[in-house]
Amino acid sequence: MHAELQQRAAFYMTGKPSGVDHDPVEELGLRPALLAGHRDLTRLRYDFPLVLLKESPDGAIAEPLSGLIDRALDQAAVSGNDGARVRIHALKLERELRSMAACGTGGSLPALLAEAARHVAPGGEAGLFADSLRRLQGTLDVEGELIDCDAALPARLSEHAWRAVQGRKAAAFRKNIDRLILALNEILRGDAVRSDAGREPARLRASVGAAYEDAFDFDQLSRLLRRVSAASPLTGTRQQLIESTLHVLTSQRFYVATGGDAEPYCFHFESCAQAAAAFRMRLPAMADLVRAMTAAELEIEGALGGPRLDALARQLGDHGLDARDRAQFPDYLVCINARDLQAMEYDALMEIYASGVPMKVLVQTDDLLPVPLDGTTHAAFGARSRQLASAAIGLNEVYVLQSASSNLVRCRDRILDAMNYAGPALISVFSGASGHVGDLPPYLNAAAAMESRAFPAFSYDPSAGRDWASRFALGDNPQVERDWPLHKFAYEDAEHQRGSEDVEFTLIDFVACDRRYATHFATVVPAQESEAMAPVGDCLDREGGSFPDRFPSLLMVDRENTLQRVIVDGSLIQEARRCREAWHSLQELGGIHNSHAEKLLARERQSREEARTDATTATTSATPVDAEGAAKNAGAPTKPGATPVTAGVAPSAVPSAEPEAQHASGEPYIETARCSSCNECIQLNNKMFAYDANQQARIVDPDAGTYRELVEAAESCQVAVIHPGKPRNPAEPGLEELLKRAEPFL
Repeated sequence: MHAELQQRAAFYMTGKPSGVDHDPVEELGLRPALLAGHRDLTRLRYDFPLVLLKESPDGAIAEPLSGLIDRALDQAAVSGNDGARVRIHALKLERELRSMAACGTGGSLPALLAEAARHVAPGGEAGLFADSLRRLQGTLDVEGELIDCDAALPARLSEHAWRAVQGRKAAAFRKNIDRLILALNEILRGDAVRSDAGREPARLRASVGAAYEDAFDFDQLSRLLRRVSAASPLTGTRQQLIESTLHVLTSQRFYVATGGDAEPYCFHFESCAQAAAAFRMRLPAMADLVRAMTAAELEIEGALGGPRLDALARQLGDHGLDARDRAQFPDYLVCINARDLQAMEYDALMEIYASGVPMKVLVQTDDLLPVPLDGTTHAAFGARSRQLASAAIGLNEVYVLQSASSNLVRCRDRILDAMNYAGPALISVFSGASGHVGDLPPYLNAAAAMESRAFPAFSYDPSAGRDWASRFALGDNPQVERDWPLHKFAYEDAEHQRGSEDVEFTLIDFVACDRRYATHFATVVPAQESEAMAPVGDCLDREGGSFPDRFPSLLMVDRENTLQRVIVDGSLIQEARRCREAWHSLQELGGIHNSHAEKLLARERQSREEARTDATTATTSATPVDAEGAAKNAGAPTKPGATPVTAGVAPSAVPSAEPEAQHASGEPYIETARCSSCNECIQLNNKMFAYDANQQARIVDPDAGTYRELVEAAESCQVAVIHPGKPRNPAEPGLEELLKRAEPFL
């Protein structure tokens, strides 16, 4: 073996360079080649910075700045030279705002827009720029705070969504409380009017007012009312009950009533244990308030008697609030960093989730990679985050959302869903702000974690349905059906010739961004590059511990964007295998490459092949007869040149279906000649089904819909001429059930 191959093998096995062709990478400032085009994010239009919207008409909580600028330009509808000028000025302002956010400048969008205008206003065309700014401000009528993708983003966005949801809940609750308070006060006021004290002349004179004071004899009116009034005043017990109910309603601290002066409870915590303790402490007050609200409703309806009141007291005496009762109250929000999630906090969190308390918990992870010890890595990168999400999903009643912060803009609706969910929710976010990736922005580090499957995005919504296909979603991840996303990478070689190749972004690319793991990589002198070096993804299936026949390598770039070939040691390859297996498990949960579905399809294919073999054998063994004999057997006249048929098979009076041999591959098809033109399949999916010149249906694009639509079309066909064939997408949810339903039409 050549000396350089021996040296690479030694590095792969031990992680320690042993030759001159391996250069250390600590001081080179390398980053994965696929990130080469993202040195300055302020020059790119992407999802950040983000504007946290206040009271948006459509209920949205946040929008990317670039999207708001585009919408403002569309609404301005300026055409011609003016339109081009306004757009150029708007994009300059947007870039300045992006630079300000990247430098940590925050504040309201209108104020920052005015400040950005002062920075970029051109001297020679100030009037035109002022006109562009005026038009932009006229259409960019948005109130909100500008934030960037940094360490503070997950908590700020989660709290913003939580406050939006709690604000709507508080408004509805206060409206109900105010209604109850007003009605009870009216009952007491009416009782006071009917009482002896309320019929005194002085009280009657005060109730009429000074304008009519001389029109009545209040002494005579008082005597008359005492004789004719049949209404009985409230009993002392009932009056005391109404007054005590009013006291509970007006003094409650969950949602302070309009005009109330009680200090509201705090529902935002930085500790799960503190939030759980506060919830337990407030349980008696919650039960008192629910009891008071129920008693008020019964009193208003005139149905509150002794037995009903006793039953109500027994029902809530032990604080036995059900989920519907708890749903009326504010949800607790806990924002905690994964580094603070010690054993006690973890136990408190699991207790919260197991009890069904509607508590929303954000767990922010800043660093996914364990600290290397003695030049080696720990196993299971990001294991704590995976364990937490898996445990929460396993309880079946917790809304779980996991995402990198770079993806929070796109999953903001699911953040709102988590906050609106009636039970507990977990939002697990990787911020990318690890502090160990040099000048790589948190946005790119977070995106790299999701791209490399180190921190994949998914959601689990128990309220979405009864099965995994309805509850679990994995679609936010790039190229979700692949092990690793594949991208085209273009470059210029040493001879200044353009080249390109397909490059996978793997876990190793994400780890390569972290300076702490620099010792696990070594650059290779260009002259020593060889065919024995292969991309990381091509080296993962080799059995661990065996001598490598190919050495895993990455394409990276230095600070000058010079391409470097970097080899990787075996310990990181082992981590990449673990990461891939964990991703495969998530794919199965999401119905992608599901092993059960694939086994079922394999059995179905085998069964169909055996059936076709039997049919072929039976056909070839049949005894042929001449056309005349066949026609006589069928009772039909013979003609010269008639096609021979098989004995015992009579030609149909209806045009026959397409021969089975044309569909041996399992392709879906329609017996078009027998179509009754009922239009049902066309209405189901007019891109998959279409009419021919005879107004009879055929399948024009089997990939334009789902296998479920094919089966449903077959079931609804009045003349049973639609044959679904085999599923074209083995990852489609519910295939086992669909194949059973399709059997009568195959």
